[in-house]
Formats: sequence, C-alpha cells, structure tokens
Amino acid sequence: MDQNHFTTDTLRKKGAHLTFEERVIIQTRLRDKQSYRSIAREIGCCVNTVRNEVKRGKVLCYNGKVERYRAADGQSTYEAHRENCGRKCDAIAKGAFLDYVQKRLQEHHWSLDACFGRALITGEFQRGEMVCTKTLYNYVTLGLLGKIKSIDLPLRVKRKNARKRVRERKKKFGRSIDERDPSVDERQDFGHWECDLVLGSRSKDEVLLTLVERKTRCSLIRKLPNKESASVIAAFRKLKDGMFRGCFSRVFLSITTDNGSEFSSLSELEKLSHTRIYYAHPYCSSDKGTNENHNGLFRRFLPKGKKIQDYPVEHISRVECWANTLPRKILGYKTPEECFREEMLAALTA
Repeated sequence: MDQNHFTTDTLRKKGAHLTFEERVIIQTRLRDKQSYRSIAREIGCCVNTVRNEVKRGKVLCYNGKVERYRAADGQSTYEAHRENCGRKCDAIAKGAFLDYVQKRLQEHHWSLDACFGRALITGEFQRGEMVCTKTLYNYVTLGLLGKIKSIDLPLRVKRKNARKRVRERKKKFGRSIDERDPSVDERQDFGHWECDLVLGSRSKDEVLLTLVERKTRCSLIRKLPNKESASVIAAFRKLKDGMFRGCFSRVFLSITTDNGSEFSSLSELEKLSHTRIYYAHPYCSSDKGTNENHNGLFRRFLPKGKKIQDYPVEHISRVECWANTLPRKILGYKTPEECFREEMLAALTA
C-alpha cells in the first residue's frame, strides 16, 4: 500500500530541539490549515512536540483579536528557556560545607576527598548540604574555594594528563624538520633518508651509523670508531667519494636526523653537495620513525648490552643484507633492495 507521508527517511536525531527553520515550517503549515500530525510527519518529530511548540509560540495579533503562532516568538521563548536550563553552581548555597573544607585543608592538610568522606560519616553535614569530591576539585580549578589553589593539593600537581608537545630546539645545528617539504611525508619521491647511531654497551666504543631511505626502506649500516661528529661526517664523505661517487646528490636529496652532538657537523654536507640536512624535534623519535623501526630490526642481531667492536664487519654486512632482502608487505612484498635498484636506475637515467 502506498503512503504519502512517512518518516523512515528522516535524518532527525531523536531528542533534538527544534531549529528556527523548523519553526518557520510550523508557522507556514499552520497558515495552510494543516494538522499537527501532518506537520510532525514533515519535520520528523512527535506530535506533542509540535503541539507544545505552538502553545509556547502563540501571540495576539490584530490588536489582540486573533491568536496565532509566530516562529520568531517561538524561537525567542526557546532561547529564554535555554538560558535558565542546566545545573546551577552550589558554591553559595553550600558555603558552610566549603568553609569546613577550607579549614580542614589549611589546618590539618586533609585531602578534598578526606574532607568529603569524613563530614559524611560523622554526620556533620547531610548529603544534600555537600558537594562531591569531583565538584570540589572543579571549584579549586575555578577559584571558588577561597585561597585554595591546585598548587596546594600535593597529588594534583603530580598527576598530569599525557599530552604530546613539540619542544623547542635549543641546539640549532641547521634546518629544522619544520622547513622540510611536506611532500617528503608522502614517501612518493626517492632520495629522502633518515639516520641515527646505534650504540654498544659503552658510548665511547665503536658505534653503528644507520641510514634508511624512506620510500624503498633500503638501509645502510656503517661501523664507526666512535660517536664523534668527525667520524660521522667522515663516513658520509666516504659514501660520497666511494659507493655513490658522482651521484650522491641525486641519491641523497635530504637527510633527517636528531639533535645529538654527533650530527652537529652533518650540515657541512650541504657545502659539498646539494643534499639538505634537517634536524628533528627534541624527544620526538616519530620524526624519523622509519629509522627507529629498522634499528629495532638490527637489534635482533646486535642486542643491547653487547659491544659493537665484538662484531666483525662481515657480521654487520650480513645484518644489512638481511634487512635489505626481507620482503615487505608495504612494498607489495618486494624487497627493499629490489625497490632501491629500480629507483636508482630511474634517478640515474632521468
């Protein structure tokens, strides 16, 4: 059976208040002599909602001779009612209990919860004369509990919500990661690397310089005699004059690293090539998460607490080869080595 009016297609949320546009519809349909029920079907609400709205929005027109519903008056009545709705603050009505709490805090150094619980079990105040512990803490935040502030509550200043914040770089060795092209985050371009150091049991012993290309996930591991900045820049010079001789600037478009002193001289590469060096935010390892993830892979074969000098160069090379020949789902189950060769060929023939 066909139905001319139905509400199954309405997207009106249950319990939602009427809007001014809906009140205009009510005014228009009443002028057209439609029933409350048909208006409710059109709006998608209960019949009583329309009936109550008309009752609240009726005004006298034509010198008080005719009573009619007006959307503007219904809206103004609604807004006036909304200003008076909601729970009211009990700070004034329950001032005696708040004075009791302030006295216990200042003289006996009680907690807010102790004040509430003690007053309740001793019968000094009835439950209706008190506010709960949560409300007491809210009053402290709003400054409604006299001179009591959050700093006066020992545990409250220690319990802070975890929040992510970007710290200011105090060591400015070069460009910040904020200056890096946002397209690097998309991993569509080849030649953007991340680097870090993997330390052994002692920071003064030999270390590993790890580099990972963001798009192909291809990694390089180089053994360094120490973590001095001179050793790091020497390793990059060796890559430039050796493995990537003549194509370093096309393979290394940018390098992102942290603010460690071992990378303080890395910006010198910008004078020797077209490579751009970017420094991550302090204490924000996610800025070079690809490299951090690969360091975790390397740690399977180079566990923490072991000296790097105990592992020969051949062992380091095998770890590098293993990582580069490991099929990755994110690469369509290709290996980083295969993807790196394809990108290298495209970069050198471009």
